[in-house]
Amino acid sequence: MKNVMIRILIADDHDIVRQGVRRIISFEDDMVVAFDAKNGEEALKLLTEHQIDVVLLDCNMPIMNGIQALESIRDQGINTKVIMLTVENDRKTINTAIEIGADGYMLKDSAGTEIVNAIRLVYNGEKYIDKSLVSILFSHIKIKEEKTLSVLDNLSKREVEVLIEISKGLSNKEIGQQLYLSEKTVKNYATNLFKKINVNDRVQATILALQNNIEEYYINKYR
Repeated sequence: MKNVMIRILIADDHDIVRQGVRRIISFEDDMVVAFDAKNGEEALKLLTEHQIDVVLLDCNMPIMNGIQALESIRDQGINTKVIMLTVENDRKTINTAIEIGADGYMLKDSAGTEIVNAIRLVYNGEKYIDKSLVSILFSHIKIKEEKTLSVLDNLSKREVEVLIEISKGLSNKEIGQQLYLSEKTVKNYATNLFKKINVNDRVQATILALQNNIEEYYINKYR
């Protein structure tokens, strides 16, 4: 039986980036680059005219940048998953993209395996954040120790352990390997703990975990 093909749009003003990502994706049998665009305006037009499952959206493009395009995608209710491509020191843009609600965030120079992994995750309804970006998020978040007891104490020990791994940017499969759990069990833990701490996705959970200094909390409570 033929695999369902994930239709992808690459939006980046650099030809070499588009060609590189296209080549990476060409080796996958469950995804295809349907279109590419040089700016956010071209990307938005393609998204309104064609069925595209996932768009890789560069944050910094001429005419209409990635953030402006993301805002338009959300405002128009376009049903396409959005992965923002950024550079390591662009902290302000990452924060803005998080507030608007992209589905994934990754560095432009990420390894090919990370790119295809991110595409599959967001296509299947998960949020993705590049592991390298977690430390960037952490560096600008003020620790709110007064929240620790009221938020993290709602979680079981295992849920805290799962949340720690989520905050490191690991996928459910990777967390399962770390904690010797099945991927489905990790997903169940994640769903339950998201409800307990009142967040909607992995990115929000990561921010909350970092705000509450979760690793120190775990050491103090369980070791």
